Amino acid sequence: MALRFFNTLTQRKEEFVPLEGGRVRMYTCGPTVYNFAHIGNFRAYVFQDVLRRWLEYRGYKVTQVMNLTDVDDKTIRDSRKEGTPLGQFTERYTKAFFDDIATLNIERAEVYPRATEHIPEMVDLIKKLIQKGFAYKSEGSVYFDVTRFRDYGNLSKIKAEDLMA
Repeated sequence: MALRFFNTLTQRKEEFVPLEGGRVRMYTCGPTVYNFAHIGNFRAYVFQDVLRRWLEYRGYKVTQVMNLTDVDDKTIRDSRKEGTPLGQFTERYTKAFFDDIATLNIERAEVYPRATEHIPEMVDLIKKLIQKGFAYKSEGSVYFDVTRFRDYGNLSKIKAEDLMA
């Protein structure tokens, strides 16, 4: 039995064919660790786990990477409100997340990169996007210029000209 996924770009179900025979690399979104996860959050993690286990059952070697967002507006806001250093604040919710996935018997990913471990790479990428004209600064923030990306909106079926600036 072949695994089929709905391809958002083509709007059709298509058979899954790995890029590399016998190996599957999965990148999945993990939690933003500013509070305890709830059952709605865990629905996504359970689905990822079921998919991973099915792929392993079918004989694939699976390597999963799940990010941990440990710095964003919410983590900064709530750690400041509490008067706790950001790393200490987010570690509490990171530990709770790992305890919860263990309780749910969700297999752990091989890698859990934290956003705070990759700030220099993010800054370098943003600088390159600005230099190449794909992003711009405005009022202390940096924005991606959707008009510079010809295929913008193909997945979401949103037309750039319908967006409000």
